[in-house]
Amino acid sequence: MTSESHTERALRRSERWLRAIIENEPECVKVVAPGGELLEMNPSGLAMLEVESVAEVNSYGLIRFVLPEYRPAFAALHRRVMGGESGLLEFEIVGLRGAHRWLETHAVPIVEPDSQTPLLLGITRDITERKQAERGLSLAASVFTHSRESITITDAKGTIIEVNEAFTRLTGYAREEVLGKNPRILSSGRQSREFYADMWADLIEKGYWYGEIWNRRKNGEMYAQMLTISAVRDAQGQTQQYVALSSDITALKEHGQKLEYIAHYDALTTLPNRVLLADRLQQAMTLTLRREQPLAVAYLDLDGFKTVNDRYGHQTGDQLLVAVAAAMKEVLREGDTLARLGGDEFVAVLVDLENVEAALPILDRLLAAASRPMNVEGLELQVSASLGVAFYPEGKEVDADQLLRQADQAMYQAKLAGKNRYHLFDAVQDSSIRSHHESVDRIRRALGDREFVLRYQPRVDLFSGRVVGAEALIRWRHPDRGLLLPAMFLSTIEEHPLAVEVGEWVIESALRQIEVWQAGGLDLPVSVNVGARQLQQAGFVERLRNMLAAHPLVRPSDLELEVLETSALQDLVRISSVIAACGEFGVTFTLDDFGTGYSSLTYLKRLPVARLKIDQSFVRDMLEDPDDLAILEGVLGMAAAFRREVVAEGVETPEQGAMLLQLGCRRAQGFGIAPPMPPHEVPAWAAAWRADPSWGRLPAVNRDDLPLLFASARHRAWIGLVEGHLSGGKEALPPLDHHQCHIGRWLDGKGLARYGGHPAFQAIGPLHRDAHALVTELLSLESQGRSPEARARLGELHAIAERLIGQFGVLCREAGAGSSAPARGLGRSRHEPAS
Repeated sequence: MTSESHTERALRRSERWLRAIIENEPECVKVVAPGGELLEMNPSGLAMLEVESVAEVNSYGLIRFVLPEYRPAFAALHRRVMGGESGLLEFEIVGLRGAHRWLETHAVPIVEPDSQTPLLLGITRDITERKQAERGLSLAASVFTHSRESITITDAKGTIIEVNEAFTRLTGYAREEVLGKNPRILSSGRQSREFYADMWADLIEKGYWYGEIWNRRKNGEMYAQMLTISAVRDAQGQTQQYVALSSDITALKEHGQKLEYIAHYDALTTLPNRVLLADRLQQAMTLTLRREQPLAVAYLDLDGFKTVNDRYGHQTGDQLLVAVAAAMKEVLREGDTLARLGGDEFVAVLVDLENVEAALPILDRLLAAASRPMNVEGLELQVSASLGVAFYPEGKEVDADQLLRQADQAMYQAKLAGKNRYHLFDAVQDSSIRSHHESVDRIRRALGDREFVLRYQPRVDLFSGRVVGAEALIRWRHPDRGLLLPAMFLSTIEEHPLAVEVGEWVIESALRQIEVWQAGGLDLPVSVNVGARQLQQAGFVERLRNMLAAHPLVRPSDLELEVLETSALQDLVRISSVIAACGEFGVTFTLDDFGTGYSSLTYLKRLPVARLKIDQSFVRDMLEDPDDLAILEGVLGMAAAFRREVVAEGVETPEQGAMLLQLGCRRAQGFGIAPPMPPHEVPAWAAAWRADPSWGRLPAVNRDDLPLLFASARHRAWIGLVEGHLSGGKEALPPLDHHQCHIGRWLDGKGLARYGGHPAFQAIGPLHRDAHALVTELLSLESQGRSPEARARLGELHAIAERLIGQFGVLCREAGAGSSAPARGLGRSRHEPAS
């Protein structure tokens, strides 16, 4: 039998024992949710409440059993525990059948492992007898003998005069071994003198003490117990004896420690997580000031990890992360901390440095460890790291979050400088780095000097070939650096009031341009991007209305405003009201880069936008990536469900345009249609523009025929994997059996059932088999060391692939022609709602 099976059996046995302990524990053990719902309660607890089940308790509400005068304190204890504190409370209850009981509960916070939800763990005991006989407690022999709780009785000086059998089971000491001794023989040494001083103070003042304590058994084993000590006093109030009742809660404590570990350590690498890092960094910063020795925070991001993850899968990526984390931890000193923030990001805290230079050898070791080749599942994988470093104290006072942000900024600079290196944060240059090399004052001067210009990218109807609009895109005609894209300067003013001034200049310039085009006979709506700050500015709606009023020849419907999805969600209620107010006088909105943010149905329902713009990242690879194609189809379906128009950006080839049309998206823009151009070039381009001839003949694909489009994308992706493998890559190939791949299973199943009699479908099967047979032959050549010969025949594979994909296209068009998909000649498709 393996050690693993021994471990599993031991774990299951421990779980059974723990469950048996809880189920047979005479005290009430309960777990309560943040909202007060009872999640678990053992039989003893149910008996106290005189109910049969947890569901019966929840049907009344747990607090209903507490007498009214104790309910505020009961609720306050619940809130305190949910806030992370433990607490003790005595209160009176009335059971379902009318029995009154005094209870004493000790509640501690725990965390639910899966959802990290805070919960209350309560150990509650019935203290009715103690309350009734607090002044004249006498020894009850039967209770003493048969109690499952350990009971110890001492005289007034603390000498043990009696113990029960449960004491022996708990501690391992026989009765004869402890009589006449002091209970300190059980001391574990884990409690301080102050702890015991406070305990005796409570005993003297209140007559009892209740709490958790760690003791040591006769065999040296440590255990945790819930302990109650009560003073037995005579009629004159003099203490005659002390009675201690205790129960073993070691299993509960160990479970709590496991939950604590989960809350503070990364499950994959076992390194400290973000929560524990924040605590350790704060402590290290405090010690640094006391010891007057600097510390360094190194923010580390792995270079090339995404490529490994995408090529070999998440399981291999995870194992690589574990190996790299172990290598980096190995080169750090004792006292340093290496934490994982998530993904491929780590943070190292280097403490007790003699000076800043003392950190440099450690940083070199970290870089070397991260870039060391790792053997993972028989693969030799290698990544590198970009490291940003911030020191503390350094210049102005910063907190832990700011220190981490400084290191993060420095890491970004290391990436820009070429990766596999470290970059030290420079507080003096911080402002220029964060402003992306252009100061706010310089941008303000550029606005005043008319250095900004607009370029316009046309938007077309792919099916009709009609030019339906243009997007205004700002550029900076910098006197020294040439024409700058917005990414080079807009981020600098994103959170500055100057962003509003620039945004209004763009709208005003676009309105003037619409007038100029109209005067020349070109009627072309223009869309303008607006930032979140501008949209949320007080008076935005009124200012927009005034700008339109200054251009009476421009219809409000000729101006479209585009807002980023992520910006729109910053203040959903306010943004929605602004969009609705603008819509009242005819200005419509587009949700830009849709699909890259939350894309929630709730948000889409609440945002009164007229159209969605699909981000180019989904369009770019949709012909080769079935996942991107599926996302695109999902977004189009969502838009149709909410009756929103759709615009696709990033169209670069006729094939992409054809795919969009077949999916039901007619409106598009991109470099394959036209690049952004100066305004004076737009009229001539619009007059000369002609859509690809094939587009006007493409029917909308019925939803039942969508697998035909996905099949083409999957086959292209499969060909790409084969090419990569033959070129020396480590791509994991899909099944080579033509019956087992995605297309093969479809051909044998749903495809055969739907298209079996169609000539194009009958032509696909042989071509599909030929492709698989050729790939098998090429891989055989490669395994024989004849890779150049195999690569030389890739042209044959591409030829078969083009014929196969061509037959899918024929089948798609001819099947669509006989379907009930809407005709685009009528002006709209299933993804383009009526106006």
